[in-house]
Amino acid sequence: MRPADLRPLRVRLRIAQTLVLAAFAVLALRAAHLTLLGERGERRGESQLVTALSLAPERGRILDRNGTEVAMTVAVPSVYGVPVEVKDAAATAAELAKLLGVDAKKTRARLEQRRAFVYVDRWVDPARMDAFRARGGIPGIGVVDEPRRAYPFGPLAASVVGFANMDGVGVRGVEQQENEWLLGRPRRVAVERDARGRLLLGPGLERNATAGGDVALTLDVAMQAEAEQALLAGVQASRARGGYLVALDPKTGDVLALAEAPRFDPNDFRRLAFADTRARSFTDAVEPGSTFKTFLIAAALDAGSVTPTDVFDLRGGLRVPGKLIKDLHPRPVLDVSGILRHSSNVGSVKIAQRLGAERHFDTLRRFGFGQRTGSGFPDESSGLLRAHQNWRPVDAATVAFGQGVSVTTVQLAAATAALGNQGVWVRPRLIRGHRRPDGSWETAPPSETRQAVSPATAAKMIPMMEGVIVGEGGTGKRAQLAGVRVGGKTGTAQKLVGGRYAHDKYVAWFIGLAPLDDPRIAIAVGIDEPRGVHTGGAVAAPVFARAAAAILTHMGIATAPVLDPNGQPIVRVADASAQALPPVAAAGPAADAADALVEDERRLVPDLHGLTIEEVKKITAGVPVELEIFGRGRAVAQEPDPGTVLAGDRTRLRVRFSGDGGEG
Repeated sequence: MRPADLRPLRVRLRIAQTLVLAAFAVLALRAAHLTLLGERGERRGESQLVTALSLAPERGRILDRNGTEVAMTVAVPSVYGVPVEVKDAAATAAELAKLLGVDAKKTRARLEQRRAFVYVDRWVDPARMDAFRARGGIPGIGVVDEPRRAYPFGPLAASVVGFANMDGVGVRGVEQQENEWLLGRPRRVAVERDARGRLLLGPGLERNATAGGDVALTLDVAMQAEAEQALLAGVQASRARGGYLVALDPKTGDVLALAEAPRFDPNDFRRLAFADTRARSFTDAVEPGSTFKTFLIAAALDAGSVTPTDVFDLRGGLRVPGKLIKDLHPRPVLDVSGILRHSSNVGSVKIAQRLGAERHFDTLRRFGFGQRTGSGFPDESSGLLRAHQNWRPVDAATVAFGQGVSVTTVQLAAATAALGNQGVWVRPRLIRGHRRPDGSWETAPPSETRQAVSPATAAKMIPMMEGVIVGEGGTGKRAQLAGVRVGGKTGTAQKLVGGRYAHDKYVAWFIGLAPLDDPRIAIAVGIDEPRGVHTGGAVAAPVFARAAAAILTHMGIATAPVLDPNGQPIVRVADASAQALPPVAAAGPAADAADALVEDERRLVPDLHGLTIEEVKKITAGVPVELEIFGRGRAVAQEPDPGTVLAGDRTRLRVRFSGDGGEG
């Protein structure tokens, strides 16, 4: 046969080969599709792939320093639609509005979009979800379980922990700070239609989807609960606008508790104004008032400009260009210790003049003022401390007693902590460690440190700060603790409103260390806009005493406030063998933060007012009591009273909660 006669045959063979290859390709694609859908697809027989859905990743947990979960992920149902599968958008939207409570008009608009997938209602309420499931299938409408962030302690530590949004992205607090670590990988799933037209979820399309890693905080939830209740009680008693409290470990910089008022519940973040969810202790800078005299005197001692016994003539006040400096309660002469104890503005300015602006500024910077702490917390403020070259004489004077400068509560607590740590400033930290998805732990490195003042200077400051609490004329008497030496400083700062100092708006401050023999905690307390009496000694010092006593008790150091918020001695119902508590030496860290082991196994009944049942159970877990609970809601009464000394056998602790109902 001639070559020309073979050409038609070759063409027909090529066509046949192409058709065979195409058939094999179709079969291969079908086989791949069936393999992808797996056994579930085989069981359905006639199921068809409609679309694919990318689900938010399962975030890692946030834990307190003892492993208690403060943020976790739970599965909640969401209702979705595939518009091309919806037969009648208007009727379907009306039905969904009746079942789920969604807006019918908006739902119809979603279902009429030319999209492969739309959400109808996310994180559906359980009761409405039951009604939806009871209705049976609706063409083009399906249900998917989504990961949702849950905060089991509600408002406890909410401003620190923060929250993640509906897409599983951290937008506040540690949730935002550690978002990359917590996030994990998203998961894609197939959305299929079965033989009866119902939408169902198929298997995952990606095998490498993983949950995020865990984050361990430095916070202790038991200490946090005590700190929050102390602050809330102080805010309520003074009818204040709000407040903030930060408690640090002076040696490590660990933030043990960070309380703020008002509080918010991160579980309901969708109903909150975003600005109301900020951590004010990090983000809001306000004037520190007379607490700043502490760091002025430390700077002057460190520079050799003064000694604690140097005497200053305070008669007639002091005039600087543009301002007459006066004291509220003038005294003719005071030594440096007395200037701190009586909180003399005139004396503080005279010390600042002897020290000089440059050395004063440099020391304040070493204490961490005018700069972010470097904690990594989102939106942290640096406060305001202008360079000394820009200080006029009146500026140098007012900075001495805490005007014309602004600080955050965290900065103030860290600076106070340095005086309890041999003059070493330690960067505050909130993160204690990270746990990888495989279970291995990565401990956070020690915090950065620097020498703010010499150890000798810090040692001189300790008895001077103690004099503020127990000395004649001291302004901080209401911060006293039974059997524990305390040092601190009060402050009362006028607030700036419209560029002018308001005569009726204040922040009442107290900073303190305890126990002074070996400081275990440094606390800064600010009460925002107290009504009536507004001084730091009257308003903030009692909050310090209550919070410090509770935290130290959890550390194994038995103590309690000596004076009530009105400055009157507290009479306690105590075991006859324990009429007075002797001084207790600082102990090492307790094995469990809920434990409160003390000498002779004596412990104090904690103040449980305002706590939830879960918070009460956590706080009393290490206390030798038999807990009896009545009602629901928040604790409104307890027996024995807070501060009662427990000795010997287990004591019955009866707690009544605000809600109706029997024991529960």
